[in-house]
Amino acid sequence: MTQDTRAFIAFGANLGDAVQAHTDAIRAINALPSTRVYARSSLYRSAPVGVLGHPDYINAVLEVRTELAPHTLLDALLAIEQHHGRTRSVTVSPRTMDLDLLLFGNAQIDSATLKIPHPRMHMRAFVLLPLAEIDPALEIPGLGPLSRLLDKVADQVIHRLPPPGTTHTMENALP
Repeated sequence: MTQDTRAFIAFGANLGDAVQAHTDAIRAINALPSTRVYARSSLYRSAPVGVLGHPDYINAVLEVRTELAPHTLLDALLAIEQHHGRTRSVTVSPRTMDLDLLLFGNAQIDSATLKIPHPRMHMRAFVLLPLAEIDPALEIPGLGPLSRLLDKVADQVIHRLPPPGTTHTMENALP
């Protein structure tokens, strides 16, 4: 029997109903063979990186346990994105759903189609803060403790959204 690998997936969307897209992503990932969403962060709102005039993103991180190989999981995530209306005609464009494979166990992969750890994850508060919510003691292969990486993105603005059905207060905002 194959052992489950702990993997982390970043979710992002800024077109359509992003909160529903998050729910749809979880359902679709749970429907993959030998793969289950084990934990999920809160939803966060952040401005797009490197572009002006695009809508804010809703972001989160999912922890999954899977028996799939890393490239197989990536292919499945890309198929889920496409099924939910994601197009890749322009590199930096608004998205109905973006699923990035951040980490796959302790693997370090550098292939033409997959790089793990995700090559920009250590520069993005919208990835690191949700990741820290799930596992604050996480060690990122080749990059070190998550806590040290968080210090380097402390100046990036990101807001944790209140859980559905609650009233938004300033306590829900993170610097």
